[in-house]
Amino acid sequence: MYCLTLLGMIGALLLSGCASKIPAIIHTPPPGDIRVDEVQQDHSRFVDSAIRWGGDIISVENFADETHIEILAQKLNKSGKPLSDSRSSGRFIARIKGFLEPEDYPKEQKITVTGEIREVVEKPVGRYPYPYPLVDVDAYYLWPLEMSYPRPYYYDPFYSPYYDPFYYPYRRRHPYYYW
Repeated sequence: MYCLTLLGMIGALLLSGCASKIPAIIHTPPPGDIRVDEVQQDHSRFVDSAIRWGGDIISVENFADETHIEILAQKLNKSGKPLSDSRSSGRFIARIKGFLEPEDYPKEQKITVTGEIREVVEKPVGRYPYPYPLVDVDAYYLWPLEMSYPRPYYYDPFYSPYYDPFYYPYRRRHPYYYW
């Protein structure tokens, strides 16, 4: 009896340790799949529409009572994380109330936001006037940086034409020293 209770508690602790820290609102997409380029073309149709967009941070700009994060939009996977290998569907600005430290939101880090489309503002990208959908953010999630490690070198001890006992002259692997 006590053993079953103990096993149940250990199982519950293990499962709770695997629980995600990502907000539930980021996991669940709103109804309708509105893309950034659709809003850029006909913004009046999408005002006050709920969205879940994400991508790479381009820049962070603080104002008196809000912060604007310029984001290069990318497709999202099922959990809401931007896909690295997907093509961009445009740029948008996420408006967040309060101050955010720009150093905590570095360039090219992935972020996902949910909120409502308010308007389309025009800002230059180089010399081109670019239409940015402006999103009032309800929730956001800054994805941790992914570390890429080099593939470990696999040394197959059985593959070598020089180690074959039937290969003449028989050579041993490096570094065997003889006295």
